[in-house]
Amino acid sequence: MSEQALHILQSVFGYDDFRAQQGAIIDNILHRRDTLAIMPTGGGKSICYQIPALIFEGLTLVISPLISLMEDQVDQLTSLGIRAALLNSTLSSREYHDTLAKVHDGTLKLLYMAPETLMLERTRQVLSGVRIDCLTIDEAHCISEWGHDFRPEYRQLADVRQSLPDAVCVALTATATPRVQQDIKGILRMSGANAFIASFDRPNLFLEVVEKQNPVNQTVQLIARYPDQSGIIYCNSRRQVDELTQTLADRGYSVAPYHAGLSSEERKANQRAFIRDDVLIMVATVAFGMGINKSNVRYVLHFDLPQNIESYYQQIGRAGRDGLPAFCHFLFGYGDIQKVKFFINKKSESEQRIAGQHLNALIGYAESEECRRGPLLHYFGENHQEENCQQCDNCLSQQQPLTDVTVAAQKFLSCIYRTGQLFGAAYLIDVLRGSKARKILDRQHDQITTYGIGTELTKPQWQQLARKLQQEDLITQHPEYGSLKLADNARAVLKGERTVVMRLTQRPEFTGKKAAEQVQPDCHQELFDRLRRCRKVLADQENVPPYIIFSDKTLIDMASRLPQSRDALLQISGVGQVKLSHYGDAFLHEITTFCQEQGVQGTIETRPTSPGLSQEQPAGRHIQVGELFVQFNCLDRMLGELKIKEATMLSHLYKYQTQVASLPRTDAFINKSSLLPAQQAEVLDAMSLLGTERLRPVYEQLREQVCYHELHLLRLHYLVHHAGESVTDGG
Repeated sequence: MSEQALHILQSVFGYDDFRAQQGAIIDNILHRRDTLAIMPTGGGKSICYQIPALIFEGLTLVISPLISLMEDQVDQLTSLGIRAALLNSTLSSREYHDTLAKVHDGTLKLLYMAPETLMLERTRQVLSGVRIDCLTIDEAHCISEWGHDFRPEYRQLADVRQSLPDAVCVALTATATPRVQQDIKGILRMSGANAFIASFDRPNLFLEVVEKQNPVNQTVQLIARYPDQSGIIYCNSRRQVDELTQTLADRGYSVAPYHAGLSSEERKANQRAFIRDDVLIMVATVAFGMGINKSNVRYVLHFDLPQNIESYYQQIGRAGRDGLPAFCHFLFGYGDIQKVKFFINKKSESEQRIAGQHLNALIGYAESEECRRGPLLHYFGENHQEENCQQCDNCLSQQQPLTDVTVAAQKFLSCIYRTGQLFGAAYLIDVLRGSKARKILDRQHDQITTYGIGTELTKPQWQQLARKLQQEDLITQHPEYGSLKLADNARAVLKGERTVVMRLTQRPEFTGKKAAEQVQPDCHQELFDRLRRCRKVLADQENVPPYIIFSDKTLIDMASRLPQSRDALLQISGVGQVKLSHYGDAFLHEITTFCQEQGVQGTIETRPTSPGLSQEQPAGRHIQVGELFVQFNCLDRMLGELKIKEATMLSHLYKYQTQVASLPRTDAFINKSSLLPAQQAEVLDAMSLLGTERLRPVYEQLREQVCYHELHLLRLHYLVHHAGESVTDGG
């Protein structure tokens, strides 16, 4: 693994170590080997190409399908001091030409655009004279017609791929079956690519499927479990979205709709309100969410049947991106199956075949009586080893015993026969349960022998039995009208020669009480709430979503460990040098104030050091580090001795230089810089003009083109060469 890549991870992104597969993927890309990476949502795919982009000399071109996704990525990178931009039709003329200028002069490291933008002749001309070291294709499943979100324009990327022979090609997606993976490699001509396939399991997601009985009441009961938490509710129709949104709004919930029937301005405003925590609940069709990287979505509810397992997996993947517990609830109604089949039957024959296979796999998942992760992971070609995941309804609930339902099956089969094999399951169940509906009385089906003899089962249980009989090939269903007919095998059941057994579900309510207890973070809740409010204020000031500042996971870590110094704050996951400089003081103020009020102390311990450094006085660590530098005068040797992040070491040295004594006059800091000499001179000139006490003015003076890590290095170089001068008065 590249030491430079690890250094960037720690100093820029604020994480100590790579997650599974990230290090190997980055190493593969840095060796300029084409790469296919299949990683679950929230698994850290973006870092896999962003870190190489900071190391490559040329430009990294990122193809992404949605503007919102690109905007989110650029916002996050910019907040870290990384030179990134997007190119699309939403930019003003000035913004567009400013971006082109940055592309031409080599200022940018990452440029995002949609495939349609890339195909424009003017875009191709702009890029023709630019060195492109990496072509990254995000959401690469869009290239395959077997993918859940196939986009024909993605196919044209194959030609772009061939026009950039010197650029390493990286294809990324969270959802790709083995067939889709082959499509991606084949269409992009990546036959020699190394593929990295992480587990599709998201262990922090609780999975649950519940019988759909009174969906509005069930929804209200569910969201009451998540006060002040963000959630997404998926519906299949615009009308359902509007109706449910109004119902929830009338009950006082913070909610907004999202579907294709709204104007572009309305959709954008509602999406913005949701990702910025101004609205807590988004009720949406499947048009919403693909480009949303909001990390603190605590629950996703499928009010209606998803299109297929890939769509379902993609949509539940919007929950818990911060790695904290999140909950995925699915209201499964057999009536929804017929609605989906109605639309499937409007497709071409080949499309019907594909859609039918997808629907059957989804129904199999919903009806599974085993661990939910089994069929879900199997669909993506992965075996699930655990018998009990403790993170799904089936694993947490008491397993229902097998029930002999042969008599009920005989009643159902007989009812099919006596009504002329012309009706669907819903009508037959009404007959069996003795409904007084006009349609039954008009046809005189209240006079047949099977009328009213099926009260022993609930409607959902009869629906479950109907599906079971289909699975056992005892009945068949007309593909267009949904009517049921007896199969040849049904005779054996009617004669009592064959039995039918199944587990009858008796769970119309949401369960998962053990999992729901995990919603409350194990931290000082009052401080966590204060930190969230602080984050919201900063986010509004900078016009970015709150999670761009820090994730909930980072805030919980702060509220648990109570860091009360800049060094301690750097040890919190997700806090790098740039964000420490930008936001550290604001959050430290909240934490130290809380600790003083409550009389509590933090739990962060000083990191282990070499035997030569005493830890008897943790408050004087900067003195120990400074004295070690005086002894060694070598940053690399110090990193080996101290076993701490370089950013932390620089922070100690700055504190020693400004509060204790001058460090030796040395070029160690400027030699560590990766900037060109002309850039270094520009930075030093800015510090001479603005001072060194605050780096934000210097960062802005340099057009936000020099990352904070470089500024920290060059500030120390400036200070040791101007010892005794007044250099901290500016800014």
